[in-house]
Amino acid sequence: MAGVMDSVNQRTQLVGQNRLELLLFRLGGQQLYGINVFKVKEVLQCPQLNAIPGRSSVVRGVAHIRGGTLPIMDMNLAIGRRELPDIESCFVIITEYNRTAQGFLVRSVERIVNMNWGDIHPPPKGAGKEHYLTAVTQVDGQLVEIIDVEKILAEVAPPREEVSAGVIEDGIADRVVQKHVLIIDDSTIARKQIQRVVESMGIKTTLKKDGSEGFKYLQDLLNEGKDPYAELVMIICDIEMPEMDGYTFTAEVRNHPKLKNLHIILHTSLSGVFNEAMVRKVGADDFLAKFHPDELAKRVNDRVLAITGESLLPPEEA
Repeated sequence: MAGVMDSVNQRTQLVGQNRLELLLFRLGGQQLYGINVFKVKEVLQCPQLNAIPGRSSVVRGVAHIRGGTLPIMDMNLAIGRRELPDIESCFVIITEYNRTAQGFLVRSVERIVNMNWGDIHPPPKGAGKEHYLTAVTQVDGQLVEIIDVEKILAEVAPPREEVSAGVIEDGIADRVVQKHVLIIDDSTIARKQIQRVVESMGIKTTLKKDGSEGFKYLQDLLNEGKDPYAELVMIICDIEMPEMDGYTFTAEVRNHPKLKNLHIILHTSLSGVFNEAMVRKVGADDFLAKFHPDELAKRVNDRVLAITGESLLPPEEA
């Protein structure tokens, strides 16, 4: 246990410093790609793969690893290119996203680099709408592309996005007619998923694509003479984002005298003891692993009840 906590403490030193570690890898050519080390459980030579009927074309097969069975997805196929040949000589990056483990087949794995989120930038505007990039950066003068893994997973196994009956209390939106939810996420897919859940509750949303944009929006409210507490139900914020990550965004809000009590949920595909320790360190109000519409709707529902301070039940039933 002491070893685990030492590792937690070491990694949480990055929190509030707007830093991350990237594992660099290559697919079919010389282009470098990166993935956040926090998502990576292990890297190994591609094991024997077993075919499964009815699988997505992106899934090359399943592998038995550490007593479990994991789908192995061809990252090159997933971003619209040819399948990787000679998979016996390829590597598999085992990751954890949205509370599930999966493997991504890559040609080779390079090294880990420590970077500042300020050096991670959104994809170029000319990249189009169908690209699979969530960010880009440079390492030693070479372009590194960071793939939107959430988009890949949503295409391979589309998540349920509807909120179950009975989760949302009747009349919840009437309590916050003049308020909205600020959603901050660099993934287009993730932003739309969250937006659909919140708006299905009848509550308005405002969308921003990274922590820097989100914090500027809050500052603009103040500059316009508006009260952020009167404007917002809550903030739902991703952690991994270019320019300014969710940890740093939360720390900036907490350090601002006119914003420090805003309700922030960090909603992320990261999970585990490391992330929970980080959430506590920066002072977020809550943490929720992506993407579970019922749990997200319940968090919004409970927040509305908390800020209105009234039961939705008639007096004789309350």
